[in-house]
Amino acid sequence: MSERYDTLVLGGGMAGLPLALRAARHGRVAFVEKELLGGTCLNRGCLPTKPMIASATVAHQTRRAAEFGVLVTGPVTVDLAAVVARKDQLVDSIRSGSYRAVEKSDGIDFYHAPGHFTGARRLTIDGTDLTADRIVLAPGTRTALPDIDGLDTVPYYTSRTLLDLTDLPAHLLVVGGGYVGCEFAQMFRRFGAAVTLIQRAERLLPGEDPDISAAVTDGMIADGITVLTGTTCTHATGTAGDIRIGCTGTEPGELKGSHLLIATGRTPNTDRLGLEHLGLQPDSHGFLTVDDTLHTSAEDVWAIGDVRGGPMFTHTARDDADIVYRSAYRGQDRTAAGRIVPHAVFTDPEVGSVGLTEPAARAAGYDVLIGRQDFTGVVKARAIGNTRGLVKFVADAATDAILGCHIAGPDGGNLVHEAVIAMTTGATYTQLAQAIHVHPTLAEGVNTAAGGVHREIGA
Repeated sequence: MSERYDTLVLGGGMAGLPLALRAARHGRVAFVEKELLGGTCLNRGCLPTKPMIASATVAHQTRRAAEFGVLVTGPVTVDLAAVVARKDQLVDSIRSGSYRAVEKSDGIDFYHAPGHFTGARRLTIDGTDLTADRIVLAPGTRTALPDIDGLDTVPYYTSRTLLDLTDLPAHLLVVGGGYVGCEFAQMFRRFGAAVTLIQRAERLLPGEDPDISAAVTDGMIADGITVLTGTTCTHATGTAGDIRIGCTGTEPGELKGSHLLIATGRTPNTDRLGLEHLGLQPDSHGFLTVDDTLHTSAEDVWAIGDVRGGPMFTHTARDDADIVYRSAYRGQDRTAAGRIVPHAVFTDPEVGSVGLTEPAARAAGYDVLIGRQDFTGVVKARAIGNTRGLVKFVADAATDAILGCHIAGPDGGNLVHEAVIAMTTGATYTQLAQAIHVHPTLAEGVNTAAGGVHREIGA
């Protein structure tokens, strides 16, 4: 049996889903997803974690109530099952909207099953051959497992499975100090678990500016998390409730915990698709090479979302879908060249970052100007009792252009958009300093980091 389509979209995450819906305006679409619509973001990443982080934040703030003159009697405890139920309700409501959108589209045939390519333009699913004039690859990524001897013999969690745990761990061991590891470590610490965070690199969040990494590390330690950097996990033993991890680079050489989370990165889902039938060969890390319009080397085949490497975020996935739709279906001049991509890490302090870090700017040969404002000097931060972190600008001393902005502090993921808009429109470092900001707001810290007038008197 065979079916012919104008477009085949493989992958129903935050790149494939919007593209499939828009491509259906231009012909028949075969939309293939073996798991749940929404991909990692909706089901295992962005959305499930944020309501749980919100619950953890409420618990943390309640424990601090006396600092604000509010009396809370008795110890603060967390009903993890209720937290998970709240998360599930939110995710289910959003996911159901995605399914309704697909069902309402007359131009989409949805195939909820795995498929693999068996010919130049042919995807086989359960004995049915799907062929299409245009093919869009958006299969996403999955958890990458580290080379730890014995890992396959012990019970461990990933960011996917830990979200459904309803009994609080006594002591959670987190392997990996990137954004996933940091978010989960702090979340579970605030739920009430003891947490040890183990990072092979010399600092947490090694892709961030060093000052941002330091601020996040300070926040983790302030919350009572044991942070071990420059530490490599070599072997694992134990059973449920009694996990032992052997490590080098730290004393003692063996760490003990009740639960184990592996958060050591992602690997592309390109190894079981039969991409050789399309004439495509992923790179050594499994990613597909694309041009500025996200077109692969194969005719009328595009790769969007995490599978194309580069910044791997929901907002870039959505932008990828827009680029392919406008360039391939509407004939518009839309590319990924020069796009300015911010990101956030939802820890406390919360990270918002865009552009070059200070070391990267210096390595690129810029004569840099650094602007900095600690949140201890921002009145609003002091008023709300959250002065962790800083705002840091990296500017080109020769042209006054903003090269990067890096924030670790309250609402950092929102505050960084001042710099995003400035960089997108070409506003300079000095112009941002000259813009009057409302007092008292956290945004004053952005202004003063750029040398503006809102610095606290006497600071």
